Amino acid sequence: MCMIKILHSADWHLDAPLQGRSQGEFLRRELRKLPGKIAELARRENCDLMLLAGDIFDGEVSRDTVENVKAALKDCGVPVFIAPGNHDFCGHGSVWLEESWPENVHIFRHPSLESVTVPQFNAKIYGAGYTAMDCPPLLEGFLAQGPEEYHIAVLHGDPLNSSSPYCPISAAAVRSSGLDYLALGHIHKDGQLRGGDTFCAWPGCPQGHGFDELGPKGVYIVALDQDIQVEFVPLEGPRFYELEVLAGEDPLAAVESVLPAAGSKDFYRV
Repeated sequence: MCMIKILHSADWHLDAPLQGRSQGEFLRRELRKLPGKIAELARRENCDLMLLAGDIFDGEVSRDTVENVKAALKDCGVPVFIAPGNHDFCGHGSVWLEESWPENVHIFRHPSLESVTVPQFNAKIYGAGYTAMDCPPLLEGFLAQGPEEYHIAVLHGDPLNSSSPYCPISAAAVRSSGLDYLALGHIHKDGQLRGGDTFCAWPGCPQGHGFDELGPKGVYIVALDQDIQVEFVPLEGPRFYELEVLAGEDPLAAVESVLPAAGSKDFYRV
């Protein structure tokens, strides 16, 4: 059994409007750096595959952003599998339908699980894409089948809310799926669960948008072998922090003592 190394990411939300967010334009510029950062990480880590679990785009997407993503995915040098989500669903005018994507990029455009075999890794990759803002529970009743050593799926789904309109993922469905690894997107804070022999994980968003998304954000590097190892790798970029300090006799000095030096890209609420 050969090891497969995977970069798993989701929820880039490129060109998100970020209405009502302070420094919205600054954050949008920083978000546009994500494709290059993630492609570089995939090369540096010698990854074999990249799985992108939806909401890569958000809102009205600029031509520069689309071309930037195309170039980054082509340059990462490995097969890329994408499962569109609720913010970048495959509807009229979707970039997933209208654009021509690099040969190493496979987009799951249909709202039912389909598969692609990757012979060099003896693996089968399953996925599905949203065609509207909401999506039924696509994993229910699914069973991975075939002689391949590895069965891997990528979906934009909600493992935390059984009544979610965004492809709810139940622990029972994970357990009976027959998958080795289930790569999810949608939840912006990283998390994992194991159902039977299936390891299910979601890396969160790679960059926070506000004080509801605190701390380091990043991607997962997944090593599939006889066992599964999942490593969270934080990315450089602006972060949001909430801090508490004792005001004391000089509140201003107390606040300044916990803040970084001038020039930091991070945001703090004290």
